[in-house]
Amino acid sequence: MAYPRPQPLSSPAALASATPASTLRPTDPDLLPKAQRRRLLLSYGLGDAGTGMAASLIGFYLFIFYTSAAGLPAWMAGLVLMVARLWDAMNDPVVGWLSDHTRTRWGPRLPWIFVSAVPLGAAMAAMWWLPPGGIWMKFWVFVAISVLANSLYTCVNLPYSALPAELTESTTLRTQLNTSRFTGSIIASLIGIVLGGILLKDHHIAGNYLRLGLLSGTVIAVCTLLCAWGIAPAARLASQPQLESGSTRRQLRRVRSNGRFLMVLGLYLMLWCALQIMQTAALIYLPVVMRLPESWSNWILLPFQIMTLVGLQIWTRVAAVRGRVQALRWGTSLWIVGCLAAMLMLPLDAAVAPTGSLGNGVRLVMLLAAILLVGLGASTAYLIPWSLLPDAIDADPEKPAGLFSAWMVLGQKVCISVALFLFGNLMSLSGYQASRGILQPDSALVAIRLCMGLIPAVLVVLGLVIMRNWPERGLHLQAQSR
Repeated sequence: MAYPRPQPLSSPAALASATPASTLRPTDPDLLPKAQRRRLLLSYGLGDAGTGMAASLIGFYLFIFYTSAAGLPAWMAGLVLMVARLWDAMNDPVVGWLSDHTRTRWGPRLPWIFVSAVPLGAAMAAMWWLPPGGIWMKFWVFVAISVLANSLYTCVNLPYSALPAELTESTTLRTQLNTSRFTGSIIASLIGIVLGGILLKDHHIAGNYLRLGLLSGTVIAVCTLLCAWGIAPAARLASQPQLESGSTRRQLRRVRSNGRFLMVLGLYLMLWCALQIMQTAALIYLPVVMRLPESWSNWILLPFQIMTLVGLQIWTRVAAVRGRVQALRWGTSLWIVGCLAAMLMLPLDAAVAPTGSLGNGVRLVMLLAAILLVGLGASTAYLIPWSLLPDAIDADPEKPAGLFSAWMVLGQKVCISVALFLFGNLMSLSGYQASRGILQPDSALVAIRLCMGLIPAVLVVLGLVIMRNWPERGLHLQAQSR
């Protein structure tokens, strides 16, 4: 399947002075044949399917694995997550710089995705292995495996994330690519939750986690390779960074001076810290605070993922008609309402089955409603920041997509690592103990409710404040008129 060869612009000055018609690339909707555009969108969606499944399983289950199956105290489990992500964050600028400077006939990004796919799947599977030895031995093994897995994840995901800005200048197609990306991610996450519900009926059995890890590792490797194969014709003809020589200090200055990028980064950090805290707290909140059986807790995550998938489609349409910032405002408003509802929810009667009484039935319905609202609103965390990032990259004359994608991911990892470390310490300070049948103190119940409600709601509001001056300027209307 042949793609027409693009007419590249030779310099940053030419890029700045070109008209919209002259900067259209062969993957823009006006030029790309329908069958080729479908292949591009489907293949790009596969790229985040395997890693999306792994990220979802890690977000929901890894803290539980460390505490319930491996026996680590909550503060130590949070420390593992923080140390691994901080080390991982250090790799992002390196991989971003290297991929920007990679020169092959397949383009700068594709070789990184191809080479790292299988090692990434193996490392992600190993994260769920319970090593022998005492608590500190387990701690250091978990850190080492996580460092390796997250570093390989960077080698795949960062070049992959940089591609939309290089494949097209169309705001519509960029949003469609990110919608396809996160649709694949969330569908794979749904499959992961189903597997979790089947294999992790008892959160204390370590062997079940390893089986889940082997399945997800296989999916990661296969989906990543299929993605690289599918996008190869377009990726090899995509535009490449117009790089000028410069020091690391110069690169940092250009990042700091890009006001649009700083706004996107701030939004991304706030939304993803809120989402990560809620995901980590969810499998504690449901059985401990809401008194759902553990088997119910696994399956009740499905409505959240389903509504996140629905939300992607809704907010994509809203962004096309009303703009991405308006879609962000509407979606996050629902998210905030769902957070506060979850925080104030009355627990079920543990002596009766979840559907065994009218009171339990009503509370279960209210809980599901809150979960649906959160899922619908939280889909903006997936879609909107990555849809806005290419606009920030376009504001730089050299358009180094790898550089800005690297700092986007680095900021996310540092912020989330600190948030998870603070979450683990908050659980320990509140008196929470990850042991079955223990009656948790009131302080622990309050801390868990705050992590499901007020804390993420405040972070989402801060994200909206950061975006209050975003220069949307009717870009969605310009895209519609093309």
